[in-house]
Amino acid sequence: MNNASRFDWTAGYPSRRSPLFARNIVSTSHPLAAQAGLRVMQAGGNAVDAAIATAACMTLVEPCSNGLGSDAFCILWDGQRLHGLNASGPAPAAWTPGFFDGPTMPRRGWGSVTVPGAVGGWVALSERFGRLPFADLMQPAIEIAERGFAVPPIVQGKWAMAAALGEITSQPGFARAFLPHGRAPAVGELFRFEEAARSLRLIAQTRGEAFYRGEIAAALARFARETGGALTEADLAAYRPEWVAPLAKDYAGHTLHEIPPNGQGIAAQMALGLLENWDLTAHAIDSPEAQHLMIEAMKLAFADVYRHVAEPAAMQVSPAQLLDPAYLAERAKLIDPRRAQVFGAGNPVKGGTIYLTAADESGLMVSFIQSNYMGFGSGLVLPGYGISLQNRGHCFTLEPGHPNQVAPGKRPFHTIIPAFLTKDGAPVMSFGVMGGNMQPQGHMQTLVRMLAYGQNPQAACDGPRWRFNEGLSVNIEPHMPAATIEALRARGHQVGDIHDSYQDFGAGQFIWRLGDPAVQGYVAASDPRRDGAAVGW
Repeated sequence: MNNASRFDWTAGYPSRRSPLFARNIVSTSHPLAAQAGLRVMQAGGNAVDAAIATAACMTLVEPCSNGLGSDAFCILWDGQRLHGLNASGPAPAAWTPGFFDGPTMPRRGWGSVTVPGAVGGWVALSERFGRLPFADLMQPAIEIAERGFAVPPIVQGKWAMAAALGEITSQPGFARAFLPHGRAPAVGELFRFEEAARSLRLIAQTRGEAFYRGEIAAALARFARETGGALTEADLAAYRPEWVAPLAKDYAGHTLHEIPPNGQGIAAQMALGLLENWDLTAHAIDSPEAQHLMIEAMKLAFADVYRHVAEPAAMQVSPAQLLDPAYLAERAKLIDPRRAQVFGAGNPVKGGTIYLTAADESGLMVSFIQSNYMGFGSGLVLPGYGISLQNRGHCFTLEPGHPNQVAPGKRPFHTIIPAFLTKDGAPVMSFGVMGGNMQPQGHMQTLVRMLAYGQNPQAACDGPRWRFNEGLSVNIEPHMPAATIEALRARGHQVGDIHDSYQDFGAGQFIWRLGDPAVQGYVAASDPRRDGAAVGW
C-alpha cells in the first residue's frame, strides 16, 4: 500500500521547504543536528541512536530551546508496538507548598528548577533500543561544542531577545555561558561551548551516571547550595525515567497517540474528539467556519486540561474519563458556531522546546522532544560544565488542593509532547510541534489538515496557524486569508500580536510512512518557521 496516495501533492502554501522522500530520515529544527543523526545511522546505528545523537547536538545548536539540563519525552515504534518514555523530573525534596512565598511559582532561578530528566531519557532509550555504544552517540555533539558552529538567523533572533531580559541574564552562570563578548552572538558568528563538551564527555564515559550520581551531580548540588537552590545530590541520585503506555484516541480513521499525564498531549486528543461532533469538512480548511470550530474545540480541551491534568497520582479524574466520547459529545454542544466564548472546566466524573523525529528502513520510528521550557529555561548555567537548567517548576501551582499543587518529589504539569499516528494498529507517522501550549494546538491543526482535508505533510506544516492564549485572545499568522481573520474577529475572537520573547506558532517535524520502509521508505516535512531540515538517504 502506498500511503502517499491520500494526499494532494500539487497544492500547498509558499514555503522554503519541499517534502523529503527517503528510507532513512532525521528531521529537526537545526540542520547540523539532523545531519549528526544521519551520520550515526550511516555508521550502523538505528533511528533511536540517531535520535539520541540529534538530541545531544540540539542542546548546543539551539540553546534557547533546550540544554543538558532539559526534560524529555519519547514515543517510539519498535517494529511491533508503541512505547512511551516520560523523562521529566520531579520537584526537589525541599519543595513543600510552604517553601514558596507565592502567590505563583517563580519563573526563573532555582525556584523553577526541577530534576533534569533528558540525559536519563537518552540512556534509557539507548539501553533498551539502541544499537551503537552510547559513547559514540555523544561524539557529534562533543565535536560541535569544541569546534563551535555558526549561529543561524532564527536561533540568533531568539537568543538576542533573551539577552534583553534581565530575569534571564542576571541568573548565575548565564552571561558566562551565553553572552560571549557581553552580548548574544551575531548571525554567522562562531559560538563554542567547551564547558558543555566537558559534561558530554563525562556523560559519554559513564553512560549518564556522572550526571545523576557522580561528578556532575556533585557540582550541580554544590552550585545550588552556593547560589540559593534546593536541588541536592540525593534528588539527582533518586531520579529514574518512566516507561509508560501512550494514550490513544481515534480520529478520521486513524489513532492519535500521546504521552499520558503529567503532560498536556491529551488536550490534542480531546480537541479532535470534540471536532468529531461537527461536520468540519463541510467548510474549506482556511474558512472562518472551520477555523472557528477548531479554536473553540481547543479552548474547551484546555479548560479541562488546566483544571484536571497533573501527576497521575494526584489527578481526581482519569484520562479515560476526559477522553470518553459521551463526555466530549456533551462538551461539544457548548460550541456556538457564530460566537467565540470563554469556557470553564467540565466535570467528566459521572458518579524556547526542540522536537525531532527519526525513522529507519527497519521500520523503527522515533518521536522525541526535549525542552528547557521558556527560552533558556531558568537562566541558570552550571559554571565549568555548561549545563543550562530548565524551569519546569514554574508549571506547578500554589493553589491549595489543586491536583498540580507543588509537592516534594512530584512531577509538574508538562507542556512538551511527542506524538505518533497509527491506522488499524500499524505505524503511520511520528510527529510533533514544539512551542509551549502551542504544541497540542499544532498537533490538532496539522492533523486536521492532513487527515480531514488531505493536505500533504509539508503543506499541512506550512499552512497558517493560530494560537489560543486565554479567554478570547488568539494570535493568527498573517498568511491566513485576511477575510478569515476579519470574520473571526466578527465572531468575538480577540486577535492580537504575540508578546512572548520566545514562543510563536510552533515548529513541526513530520515523518509519514509510505509503506514498507525498506522499499518505499518515508516522506518527511520540516517547519519553515525554524532553521532546520529533514535529511535522509
